Amino acid sequence: MNTISRLALLGLVTSLAACSAFEPDKIDYKSAGKAPTLEVPPDLTQLSRDNRYALPGAPVSANSYQAGIANAPALPTAVSSIGDVRMERAGNERWIVVNRPADQLWEPVRDFWQESGFLLTTDQRNLGIMETDWAENRGKLPQDIIRGTVGKLMDSVYSTGELDRFRTRMERTPNGTEIYITHRGMEEVYSTARKDQTIWQPRKPDPDLEAEFLRRLMVKLGVSQEQSKALVAAGPVVQTSKVATVDGQPVVQINEGFERAWRRVGLALDRTGFTVEDRDRAAGTYFVRYVPPNANKDPGFIARMLTLGQAGKSDPPIKYRIQVKSQGEATTVAVLNDKGAPETSANAQRIVKVIADDLK
Repeated sequence: MNTISRLALLGLVTSLAACSAFEPDKIDYKSAGKAPTLEVPPDLTQLSRDNRYALPGAPVSANSYQAGIANAPALPTAVSSIGDVRMERAGNERWIVVNRPADQLWEPVRDFWQESGFLLTTDQRNLGIMETDWAENRGKLPQDIIRGTVGKLMDSVYSTGELDRFRTRMERTPNGTEIYITHRGMEEVYSTARKDQTIWQPRKPDPDLEAEFLRRLMVKLGVSQEQSKALVAAGPVVQTSKVATVDGQPVVQINEGFERAWRRVGLALDRTGFTVEDRDRAAGTYFVRYVPPNANKDPGFIARMLTLGQAGKSDPPIKYRIQVKSQGEATTVAVLNDKGAPETSANAQRIVKVIADDLK
């Protein structure tokens, strides 16, 4: 099919798909490896081969299902844990806490993504970080007569115009392991008024999609379907954060203690695309790399998010430390330079704003 025909089809499909809200049962990803040549940002240059898969809608094995039933008591109305697995939540952000060592969880979590069909582009056991390739959720395609006819003949060009990737991060705790899953999305949009060209640009992270993958991971770890849904549906805890200036330095002030603030800041860094090279929880420090936007051309907030943590052709990455410091029942997040001195530059102000916006 030629480019014009494909663009017309893209417009039809994306307009139909945009009408549907998130539905957990409609998750059917397909690798974007055979996408047509477009203007693609640097983070989309490594796309995997065509690899359709459907995420499991039930426990991966009979043994894991039985383990979930055997280890869990009768399900109460408001539940926060099953066996050695529990769900923590702050606002729209969720993570899993498992009373098992990280070494025992690495392979099961790794298998979870691979059994689902994903390829891992990052697999760093020493840092506790995994990251999938970019993939398309084919479950968002409208199941109508157009999809039933045209889609079967030209499946490779019948696209949602969206791609997703997921990062999994594990942190050791005195009693076990915390597991975080964060989502990053891209969308294909028209770049000209004539709608004859398209480009890829970032779209907002989807907390509901993150929660659904956490739920399915809990099933992999031995929790039943019904129990996992109850854990995810537990009531929200509303938290607030704001940007402030302390002694001339831009900071984020979070109205909660260090432990929750540390987790939420880590999620914000993962979700907005920073490259986290290392972290020291005891010192409350994340070591990150940041690429500032072009000084002569401000690409806007979305484009700045895309450049976070990615090396550019002309602007080398700058190393910073993100310091999370407890102040009683509140916490302050500040940006330090690579030597540990307070940073007050325009870059620090941008980083603080990105973190604060994600924490809202």
